[in-house]
Amino acid sequence: MDSETKDYKTYLEDWANDLYSHWDSLSSHRKNEEEWHQKWNEFAHLLEENHDQDMPYACFERAKELYLLWEDAYEENERDEEIHHEEENHQDEEGHRDEVNHHGEKSRPAFNPVPIGGHTLPPLPYPYEALEPYIDRETMRLHHDKHHQTYVDGLNKAEKEMKKARSNGDFTLIAHWEREAAFHGAGHYLHTLFWNVMSPNGGGKPRGEIRKAIDSTFGGFERFKQQFTEAANKVEGSGWGVLVWAPRAHRVEILQAEKHQNLSQYDVIPLLALDVWEHSYYLKYQNDRKKYIENWWNVVNWAHVEERYREAMKVKWKPF
Repeated sequence: MDSETKDYKTYLEDWANDLYSHWDSLSSHRKNEEEWHQKWNEFAHLLEENHDQDMPYACFERAKELYLLWEDAYEENERDEEIHHEEENHQDEEGHRDEVNHHGEKSRPAFNPVPIGGHTLPPLPYPYEALEPYIDRETMRLHHDKHHQTYVDGLNKAEKEMKKARSNGDFTLIAHWEREAAFHGAGHYLHTLFWNVMSPNGGGKPRGEIRKAIDSTFGGFERFKQQFTEAANKVEGSGWGVLVWAPRAHRVEILQAEKHQNLSQYDVIPLLALDVWEHSYYLKYQNDRKKYIENWWNVVNWAHVEERYREAMKVKWKPF
């Protein structure tokens, strides 16, 4: 087994262990308990015994099966939480209406917060070479394993230093660490999105609600694609092109971001992100950023963008 396959195996192991801990945190999973453990054992056995070149693909398919079981339990847990809050509302006394409304809000299942300074590198949802010929294996390996890891490490360092400052009351360097947290944190979160909005089965045109939103705002997919391409291509220096949901405007928008955190907007939710830092394309495309962007459209995972859009649309503020 080559070193890249070993690395991917490690990432899948870490991802699956994290999913297992989330499974245990859900109250609504008992009916699938036996099936979960069976598939978990099959997945663990596959990781341990499989050493051929097809291992990454086989393991990822098993990982998807685990995720689908978790997703079913997650959705059931969400329904149970909603029912529970509704029952609490009926039992509360009339004099506590404000409190009733607060507790009656629909809430997502409680995951454990990331500990301060405890962010981790998420696994790629596909092998390094899966996006070829559009994005090459070596670029994916370096981009994910080295560059993204640097942002995770930088964010953790900044959070720990700010925690230390709170403990000892010395905020002399707080401006520096706030800047570090903004830069590395935005880098970590955007890259986590970036891996998931690409797929070896991607490309084509969006469908569903996100397509309707794109058509409504931009006058059609081709106009959207042209504007997004030009916005990403003309980022000055390093940065991103990002499609976002704007809860205040109640529509989707295209934004640029220089570096990861500069010259963009707050109070928006990223749906689709394209990294145009040189490290994301230079090995294959050299300085031809435009060619990289044109080829990138062949791997866009519109199903994931649609999923994010449906969730993001639930956040709506009073429009101004």
